[in-house]
Amino acid sequence: MPAYAQDEPPRPGRRRRREDDGPLPDERPTDILPAIQDAPIARRPGAAPSSPPQGSEEEYNEIFGEDEYDDYDEYDDYEDYEDFEDDDRAEPERIEDERPERQGPPPKKRKKKRAVGWIAALTVLVLLAGGAYYGFTEIFGYDDYEGTGESDVLVQVEKGDSTSAIGNRLQAAGVVASGKAFVKAGEDNTAVSRLQQGYYVMKTKMSGASAVDKMIAPASKVGQVEIRPYTQFHDITQPDGKVTPGVYSLLSKASCADLNGKSTCVPVEELRKTIETADLAKLGVPSWAIDSATKAEHKDRRLEGLIAPGIFNVKPGWTAEELLTDVVKTSAKRILDAGLSDQSKGEGKTPYETLVIASIIEREAVKADFGKISRVIYNRLDEKMRLEMDSTVNYVLDRPTLLTKPEEREKAGAYNTYKSVGLTPTPIAVPSAEAIQAALKPVAGDWIFFVKCEKNGLSCFSVTNDEHNKAKLDAQRRGVY
Repeated sequence: MPAYAQDEPPRPGRRRRREDDGPLPDERPTDILPAIQDAPIARRPGAAPSSPPQGSEEEYNEIFGEDEYDDYDEYDDYEDYEDFEDDDRAEPERIEDERPERQGPPPKKRKKKRAVGWIAALTVLVLLAGGAYYGFTEIFGYDDYEGTGESDVLVQVEKGDSTSAIGNRLQAAGVVASGKAFVKAGEDNTAVSRLQQGYYVMKTKMSGASAVDKMIAPASKVGQVEIRPYTQFHDITQPDGKVTPGVYSLLSKASCADLNGKSTCVPVEELRKTIETADLAKLGVPSWAIDSATKAEHKDRRLEGLIAPGIFNVKPGWTAEELLTDVVKTSAKRILDAGLSDQSKGEGKTPYETLVIASIIEREAVKADFGKISRVIYNRLDEKMRLEMDSTVNYVLDRPTLLTKPEEREKAGAYNTYKSVGLTPTPIAVPSAEAIQAALKPVAGDWIFFVKCEKNGLSCFSVTNDEHNKAKLDAQRRGVY
């Protein structure tokens, strides 16, 4: 039974009357009908009646009026609308999502779009900047002189310099009006990309094209010198009278350039005098070599062996001391890189003695025999035997002959290893890195003697003197020497 049956009148509009409900009952509850009959039910103006009357149409019209009853017919549109409480309302129907289920986390479209947007924006900016630069260059051009230049000027190119870097150096030296002028002129010239470090004689106020042409010309490169292994400070006179330049002559020649009609050459005698009198420590001689080099009998040979092989770039216009300082310091680093130092030296030898051994190895043998020659030297020193090396005698005589005569040996003084026991006072040549390594680590062996026995320079090694004499005779018979 509805909750309102006893306490309140029926709620209007809840249910449409059906034909099968039967006639309206004649009897009404005694506590309700009299109230309806005695007084009209108060309601808000314009509001629908709370419930159709439970009686005849005449009774209803008498109470509410004929029009009010007709308004009740508007509820006929609600068919099959059952009585219900608030709690009996149907749950809202959930419509299933028929879209296919995604696998994994949803793509981060927003971030992707944002990243793509940034990339696109940056690309546009780069293109705009490149286009602006290209347009500026093409429209407004760049500064450039005309002609082949005026006065001489020296320009240095460092290792690893790009074409742009070289152009900037030329601009700073007053050679070209702008680095761009040099770069543009050399765009299609492959020789520009092969320019090496060193010093170049150029001219001020050159056009970019003229600067390119002059810089790639071989005559413009100055100050470069290559010092090879086996070289000594003094020139060597060959048996045919040809002179092989020594370190003095090579450095002097490298110092030469003609700048505005003035020569920058440093004479050999000036280099020689500087070596004889200079403070070796200030020149950059390694600390382990200073004492022995200072005591050298021939002062002009104090730096023998301390100049490493390789290419040097000498600046024309340097003084003798500036030139030697640069070369000696560069050499000290190369000798250290070869493995020779205060902490790395030959068996029972000082670093300087190891350098002397390396120089003898360089003058006595071809590279394939370096390790064996080193072992012969160490074995002889250990046995307190004279080295008897012709190379040490020829060093003082400034000649490269293989054999020496007794009277020539007497002229060698302390370098006469046929007479003196032990090593020479100084190195006798520029040793290579391979010779230094052989002096540091001689191969194992009992050899005491060796002689050149092949025309390609290879030597034969012997333990006894009899074996050695046989090897000598065989080499002479075959015309090796």
